Amino acid sequence: MNRIKDLREDRDLRQSDLAKMVGIDQRTISNYETGKSNPDSYALIRLADFFNVSIDYLVGRVKQDFYRAEDKKRFIESIQQSLEELKKMI
Repeated sequence: MNRIKDLREDRDLRQSDLAKMVGIDQRTISNYETGKSNPDSYALIRLADFFNVSIDYLVGRVKQDFYRAEDKKRFIESIQQSLEELKKMI
């Protein structure tokens, strides 16, 4: 689960830090990150809540995380800006 590792590293956390914060053993976190095992529903909920992302984003089902309203708004604004730039080219 590279997303777990990416999210953890984005926050400058060690596996042991994350483990303490979410109540999951450090070796288990390591196994998730290396693909040796997959998180169960309990772990997915804990990790998604901690990182403030959707479970779909966490497991790689979606490329963008639209769990938070500000993420949706930022994505829509970038599309609108791209459309405006394309209109200028016509």
